[in-house]
Order: sequence, then C-alpha cells, then structure tokens
Amino acid sequence: MSDNIDFDNCLNYTIQENDKSVKEILLDELNFSRRLTVKLEENKKVFLNGKPVRLKKRVYIDDVITVYFEDEQKDEYDPVEIPLNILYEDDSMLIVDKPPFMVVHPTKSHFNDTLANGVRFYYDSKNIKSKIRLVNRLDMNTSGIVIIAKNSFIHNELSKQMKENTVEKYYYAIAEGTIIQDSGTINAPIARLNEDDIMRVVDSSGKECITHYEVIDRFNDMTLLRLKLETGRTHQIRVHLKHIRHPIIGDTLYNKESSLINRQALHCSEMSFIHPITKKWIKIEADFPEDFKRIIKN
Repeated sequence: MSDNIDFDNCLNYTIQENDKSVKEILLDELNFSRRLTVKLEENKKVFLNGKPVRLKKRVYIDDVITVYFEDEQKDEYDPVEIPLNILYEDDSMLIVDKPPFMVVHPTKSHFNDTLANGVRFYYDSKNIKSKIRLVNRLDMNTSGIVIIAKNSFIHNELSKQMKENTVEKYYYAIAEGTIIQDSGTINAPIARLNEDDIMRVVDSSGKECITHYEVIDRFNDMTLLRLKLETGRTHQIRVHLKHIRHPIIGDTLYNKESSLINRQALHCSEMSFIHPITKKWIKIEADFPEDFKRIIKN
C-alpha cells in the first residue's frame, strides 16, 4: 500500500457484481473517459483494496476500487472557522445549508468570511485534502442548499447533471401581492442587455428560461410559492416573478426594501439528483430559515 496517499480522501467504489475488470468498472460504472482511465493507470493512481492495480485486473463483489486525484491538496481559500449547517456528507461531496448574507466564495468586499473559507477550515479540521469545488452557487442574500464536490470526477458528473437540467431544484419565495392562479409556468427568455449590468430582464434575445410555480399559501397581500426550476439561469426566479408583476419581497434589485425581511425572501429548499457513485436518486432538503418562519408565523 502506498504510504503517501490518504485513501479516505479519494474516490472509493465498492464492487456490486462479480467478474468484471477494473477498466470496465471505470468506464461503465463510473463513466470515466478512456483517456482519463489510461492516464490514471499510467500514473498508478488506481487501487484495488488499497494496492495499485492494472486495468485488466478482475474484481469481485465487495472489492473496493480507489481512485486518487493528484491535485486534491491544492487550494486557494484561507481557512476561517465559520459554523456550517451540514445536510449531507460522504466521500464524494459535502452539502450545506447556506445562511442568508453569506457569500459563497471570496470577492473584493468579502475576502475571508465566505462559505468557501468555512469549508476550507472544516476540511482541514477533518484532514480532508480536497479542493473546494462548488457545484452550484447562490446569491449572497439567498439561503439554502449548496453542493461542494470533493474531487474533479464528482464535480464534472454533477455539473453535467446541472447543465442537462436533470437535477430537480426547488425554491420557496414570498412574492408581493396575491397570485390568483394556484399553479403555473413562466416561460420567458432572460438576458443581460448591458455587459456591465447586474440586472437581468426578460427579453427575446435571451436564453430559454422556464420556472414552474405552485401557490402554498396566501396572506397579507403576499403569496408563498414553491418553485421548480427547469432551467438554471442567473436571477431566474427573481426576474420571472418581477415579469409577472409579483416580485419577491425584500428584493432591492428587482423590487424594493421591506420592513418584514432585510433580504430577498428566496430559499433553495430541495435538490434531487443521481449520486455519481451509488447511481441512486438522492434528495436533500433544507428547512426554512428563521426570517422566513417569522413572516409565515406572523
């Protein structure tokens, strides 16, 4: 066994059926490219039950194939002790519930108080030698689910699912006014008309954008919505709700300030996708943040 590899921080796959080759597992079960598979063998980064192995080696039920990614110990984020609300974790990924007002990764105005800094501290405390690879991002004032992949393979596979729109993404929003229709679909292209603009608008020059919504409750000239994204464009829900004249309360970019909440009332509540290793459908849920609960309760 190699002494300089931490097998807890690699991609591990337990064999589910007898008499297949390592190569067949990497290509058919893990969807590795042939080029990557050959490169991993040449660099002796594929292991069977903790020992380096050739691609032609036969494997059997309960054997464990481990793939080591060389670049996992490099990272550009400073570790900062920031509490994380962890919703799910395994060898492949870390999924957290991001609170409102937290930036996902460092910017000029938020250098080391971001989610990435908190994850870096957490990884270091657990001796997880992985780069921080964000699969999805949320605006600073949007709360909810953020997925962080622990290696490049998982990142690529989940990003592919995101691009193909096979990840089911659900949000809750509190919209201004009373939406009469119990459910509906907003199908309107979104564009950024000026390269320097932060705002997006519905415009025929934009990319296809589809948002499905369902009314959960109506109260005090507001509507609680559950929304499913069929596409995933920047500010999609915020732009689409403004387009139907029911902008999100507290959204200072697409609406106005609110005395009820000091941010846009938008929360990423649920994500479902196929786990790249187990191939099982996985569902992650994040409860309402406290500011949401206060509005609904009152």
